[in-house]
Amino acid sequence: MSASKPTPECQLQGQFEQDGFVILPKQIDSSDIEHILRIWRTDPQLAEVIHENSNFEGQGGVGTRLAYSPRLTENAYGALARSARVVTPLEQIFGTEIQHYYTLNMQKDPGTGGWEYHQDYGYHYKEFLYPEFVSVMVALESATQANGCLRVVRGSHRLGRLEHENLGSQQIANRERVGLALEEMEEVHCEMDAGSVLYFHGNILHASAPNLSDTSRWCLIFAYVPKTNRWILPEPSPLTTIDKLDDDAFRSALKQHEQQIQKDS
Repeated sequence: MSASKPTPECQLQGQFEQDGFVILPKQIDSSDIEHILRIWRTDPQLAEVIHENSNFEGQGGVGTRLAYSPRLTENAYGALARSARVVTPLEQIFGTEIQHYYTLNMQKDPGTGGWEYHQDYGYHYKEFLYPEFVSVMVALESATQANGCLRVVRGSHRLGRLEHENLGSQQIANRERVGLALEEMEEVHCEMDAGSVLYFHGNILHASAPNLSDTSRWCLIFAYVPKTNRWILPEPSPLTTIDKLDDDAFRSALKQHEQQIQKDS
């Protein structure tokens, strides 16, 4: 008797476990992406908090502009974090409920950017017992090698957590270990069209070059952990269990945010 074909859920989980990352092309509709960008560009509250990150090293220019939200927000960005199109693949990968940790609005404009190789769990080892930590990047604009798309080292999550050190406002993985990993493993440029979603493991090595092009690369990055992971700091956990939004509820939230901006202007 022939073996049954693996389900799409098993394929997704298997690829994530093997490679440490998965890209789902054009997972978010283009009209929804355009709506989020329209909100972002006119959002006065976001404009007040977005700031330059001083992590840039070499090649001139300034740091990527970003805004950090430690809580799941009741706006367009929080709605995307709760969208079933983003969260359901995570549930399939981990086989359990998913909790939101933080959100990053990232503006990688021309002449900005540059992140050295690091692991996100390298930043968050003190908060969580297990490395089951995942970052999800939703491309709001095309990500290419020219404008500094994310680079990952395929399979490097299996190295475990590497030692990190401070560089500007970022932490970077031990450069000697990174060099050894690049001798053994494939470096992948994660080029994505707008609306594509990249899921990457907390221990996968990743970096990005400066944006030396004349096109911007804006994205939203959400950090999640499966509900089975344990928060180990003494202060209360900021994690929020996701109440998923279907497409209609997601689009309704976008509309409400835009209407609020117009009302307040």
